[in-house]
Amino acid sequence: MQKLSLEALARQQLAGAKSASSGRSARTVFGGHEHVLRQTLIALTAGTALSEHDNPGDATILVLSGRVRLTAGAVDWEGREGDFLLVPSARHSLLAAEDAVILLSVASNPSVPGDRGTVAQPENRVGSALT
Repeated sequence: MQKLSLEALARQQLAGAKSASSGRSARTVFGGHEHVLRQTLIALTAGTALSEHDNPGDATILVLSGRVRLTAGAVDWEGREGDFLLVPSARHSLLAAEDAVILLSVASNPSVPGDRGTVAQPENRVGSALT
């Protein structure tokens, strides 16, 4: 059994995002390529985006702090602290409308060859890599 404080990790990642030139910081808190489920804490400074990318599998976003905008095509969803967003199966992007920290959960589909829940990789991230 392992216990993590998401609040403490969120503070650390947001501090890392604020000091990174990319405005992003991420840390995988559970899972990875060898697991079906991967949960990644991602901090984004206001105005920073994860550019449009394919859906990596079944995915959800839990907004831990701040405000984000999830966009797929012409449809936007806004998420605020405590909101739980279902990531659409279409290509999508995520924008931090203000400094934000999210918990991204991705479950890959083991019946699809090569699907191991690859997540959009923030550049110049601080903390553990998204592996």
